[in-house]
Amino acid sequence: MDISCLNHCMTDDERRVFERDGFLVVQDALSPELTSDFNEMVDSIEPGVNCVGKHELFLELIDLPTILPKVWDILSWNIHLYHTHYTPKPPLPPEERNEKKRLHWHQDSGRVTLDMESIPAPRVSVKVGFFLSDLTEGGRGNFNVIPGSHLKDELEYPPDGISNPKNALEVLAAPGTAVIFDRRLWHDGGRNCSEMPRKAIFLGYSYRWFRVRDAMTVSHYMDKVDPIRRQLLGAHTGAAGLTSPTDEDVPLRGWLREHLGEEAVANM
Repeated sequence: MDISCLNHCMTDDERRVFERDGFLVVQDALSPELTSDFNEMVDSIEPGVNCVGKHELFLELIDLPTILPKVWDILSWNIHLYHTHYTPKPPLPPEERNEKKRLHWHQDSGRVTLDMESIPAPRVSVKVGFFLSDLTEGGRGNFNVIPGSHLKDELEYPPDGISNPKNALEVLAAPGTAVIFDRRLWHDGGRNCSEMPRKAIFLGYSYRWFRVRDAMTVSHYMDKVDPIRRQLLGAHTGAAGLTSPTDEDVPLRGWLREHLGEEAVANM
């Protein structure tokens, strides 16, 4: 892993924004060239979960220098991918574009929040949305969030049955922008009332002891990727290595210890 990625660790301001709002917008997370490559590639695969296993280009995302350091600063070095999906959103038919409908606000990971006793439930995971389309204007299937809602296990809705919560926000994003968000953040994909499809890739990172959400068929990569990518793709020495990891289980820890020092690693 290129040491230059350490230039993209979370700043104090970024951490303050993430902890306050539950999400962080990262401009130019993808280079124009990589954005173009992904825009072309995703047209050749089926949408849905387990996208990383469908094309080697996705390997460039899992340890992207502009994003992975922020992920480990949020969760720690004991992480892997637990969920990936490519989610295009086609334009709505013209006759449906003026309909007033509430978005499907949700938190990620299904039963996790309901099964936890604490309020708010623990973070456990974060997801990164990579936006390939021009979403600098609203109404194009933009990512919608309710800032600060990651600290709430329930939402209050307007009584009319169709309006969204008053603090709802459409995230405006140029192609190549990434949004890192807490799995507890109430969010949804907006309605696409434009003439173009919205293209977005989502990678979910969690602690290694958290079970994967989809098939994650990535075994065909394991013999040709470096140890840190192997960790992120789910390699481990055994069940015990998920909760009591050895250096072989978590080479990311060793890399961070080498470049940041033992104290920094111990504080993660």
